[in-house]
Amino acid sequence: MEKKHLFGMTLEELQAAAAETGLPKFAAKQMADWLYKKNVADIAAMTNISVRGREALAQSYDVGRVAPAAVLTSADGTRKMLYDYDGKAVETAYIPDGHDDRNTLCVSSQVGCKMACRFCMTGRQGFAANLTAGQILNQMASTEGWEDLSNMVFMGMGEPMDNVDETLKALQILTSPWGYAWSPRRITVSTIGIPAPLRRLLDESEVHVAISLHTPDPTRRAELMPAQKGFPIADTLALLARYDWTGQRRLTFEYTMFDGINDSAADADSLVKLLAPMRWCRVNIIAFNAIPDSDLRGCQRKKMEWFRDILNAKGLTATIRQSKGQDIDAACGMLSTKRNAQQ
Repeated sequence: MEKKHLFGMTLEELQAAAAETGLPKFAAKQMADWLYKKNVADIAAMTNISVRGREALAQSYDVGRVAPAAVLTSADGTRKMLYDYDGKAVETAYIPDGHDDRNTLCVSSQVGCKMACRFCMTGRQGFAANLTAGQILNQMASTEGWEDLSNMVFMGMGEPMDNVDETLKALQILTSPWGYAWSPRRITVSTIGIPAPLRRLLDESEVHVAISLHTPDPTRRAELMPAQKGFPIADTLALLARYDWTGQRRLTFEYTMFDGINDSAADADSLVKLLAPMRWCRVNIIAFNAIPDSDLRGCQRKKMEWFRDILNAKGLTATIRQSKGQDIDAACGMLSTKRNAQQ
């Protein structure tokens, strides 16, 4: 019989596991402490549970942690981890800031992706599977130096809102006192903006939200992001406008710049107009990491700075994301695509 994994379970699920194996209810809190605070990888290490209790638990359960199958380290300190989940390759990126001790982990929520964005290598893979909450969190727990992480972003492989149940479960474990007890202000979830699951994310969590926008022109967005046809950005903006963003929760729009596509002064003006009802938001300008066999080209740094300055001058806060890991397949999906090709 295949054992069930404790890692990735909520407190309620751990209570059910305790009851199933004859352990007292309070053993669930003990297990949560070992799993999410002490980071153990073996039930035998849960020493405040009786030997008999651990043996009974181990009959049906294991911790279920997985080490990276490969780790690539960039000259700038960025690390890309590759995981083998049931024969499927999944990527994670550890990104050190280097200036203020901010260390960010970029985690995946799916194997592949259904959204098929033209600029995304993961989108070319197609969709293979949703990751469980345990598989999402394993990307953090198995990262060397995970205790020093300052931030986590759900911006890796996959669309988190297409796997909203497991994403929300992972967020619950991350932010609950019995779990990792992170502040939700340390977490950002990136999405193309699927209204129904996005509403759940907004209602059931307090994490920051980043919307994958990339152009203010809906026709051009549909060319870059086919999901625009099913989930128009206008509907996403209408939903976002119903929420209060004047507190600590942050709303960001991601804007990857492509040469000759979304980098003109007219594009900047249209972007300001589109986001005018939400002037408290931010625009994060992103350099395009080239992918094979693509006709898309990135913009020069000077062009990105010029575009940023136009937005700032018109009252829309804009920054440029620092590119990292250029020497280790920086574009999301590159490493896993190579691994899949080798299998």
